Amino acid sequence: MQHLLSLGDCRPQEVLGLLALAEQVKRDPARYRQTLAGKTLGMIFQKHSTRTRVSFEVGMCQLGGHALFLAEAALQISRGETFDDTARVLGRYVDGIMARVKRHRDLELLCGGGVPVINGLSDQVHPCQVLADLLTLRERFGELEGRVLTYLGAGNNMAHSLLVGCCKVGMQVRVATPPEYPADPAVVRSVVAAGGDVVVTDDPVAAATDADALYTDVWVSMGEESERAQRMERLAPYRVDLGLLGRAKPSAVFMHCLPAHRGEEVTGDVIDHDRSVVFDEAENRLHAQKAVLVHLLGGVDLPSV
Repeated sequence: MQHLLSLGDCRPQEVLGLLALAEQVKRDPARYRQTLAGKTLGMIFQKHSTRTRVSFEVGMCQLGGHALFLAEAALQISRGETFDDTARVLGRYVDGIMARVKRHRDLELLCGGGVPVINGLSDQVHPCQVLADLLTLRERFGELEGRVLTYLGAGNNMAHSLLVGCCKVGMQVRVATPPEYPADPAVVRSVVAAGGDVVVTDDPVAAATDADALYTDVWVSMGEESERAQRMERLAPYRVDLGLLGRAKPSAVFMHCLPAHRGEEVTGDVIDHDRSVVFDEAENRLHAQKAVLVHLLGGVDLPSV
């Protein structure tokens, strides 16, 4: 691995290796305390962030390195400098780039800087979140092969990331969306062509039945505010409440990438339920990303799996 733009670019063994490394980093943080000593991560943000910014900054600090927060408005890309030129400049200063961008194509352009690039979120995928999700599921269930994750809501970058990432580790992914907001058919086709076990439906109850995990995301993402009323109406049947959680296995967990809008995509009693693992997922962003950092910036080999 040179970069982490999408889990779709990774072999299954690499995804499993990152998860195994994340488990090691979480279990024995002292072992990696100076792994990135003298290293600097440049962090470009075109979108607001809580978990991505804090977890990467803290992660670099705990690994002995340093992180630079680079808001778009403070960079020359806000005045027309290309991502190509920005990458070639930053590559002379920093040891890696993490970027949270509006267009996935801009991440690809940043790879021209000659240093590892990590996707902190793009319009297409959110690989770091899914690594944290898979780490959380492994902690709860152990072996993931054959487990069922159901995503409910609008087809978006999280739905696409879960399709790719979960299928890499042998899980079945059910995607329940209204016809107006489907998952990208091209993503579904590519995952199925690669051997993924995928179910696509508009029936939230059928999708939730006997699942091991129910997953949802906000209904109105940044940039979609003008569609709010329509999205609220179309997506209402996909709200995760106690009734829908009850359709899943008794051992099933509720998952959300956060931030959550309580009362919209999920009810508050589900978020606060003892089967909710949303805050475990948030914590595991730190451990999963530390694994990515020590591998890409520190040259630490992935464990054999």
